[in-house]
Amino acid sequence: MAPGPFAGPQAQQAAREVNTASLCRIGQETVQDIVYRTMEIFQLLRNMQQLIPYVEEDGSKNDDRAGPPRFASEERREIAEVNKKLKQKNQQLKQIMDQLRNLIWDINAMLAMRN
Repeated sequence: MAPGPFAGPQAQQAAREVNTASLCRIGQETVQDIVYRTMEIFQLLRNMQQLIPYVEEDGSKNDDRAGPPRFASEERREIAEVNKKLKQKNQQLKQIMDQLRNLIWDINAMLAMRN
């Protein structure tokens, strides 16, 4: 078979341009996927932040020590409430970590399939 009009350096240049364009498109899609998923994570974190009260809001409880002495049962109840909130927050953090882990796995899988 006779070489076509794109034989030699011209054929290599054309192939390089196609590969560069394909790589750019694939890279753009990958970056868009990463940005989209990152935005999803930040939206989840923003929604969770509304559920978790700030420490400053709870700081007023410590200021009433100058008042009348508190009973041990009341302190135990407060400790139990704090423990309950702590367990809930730990569960929320575990869910976030699981979602991030899954996201990283997905990104790695996408990158591996493109290579």
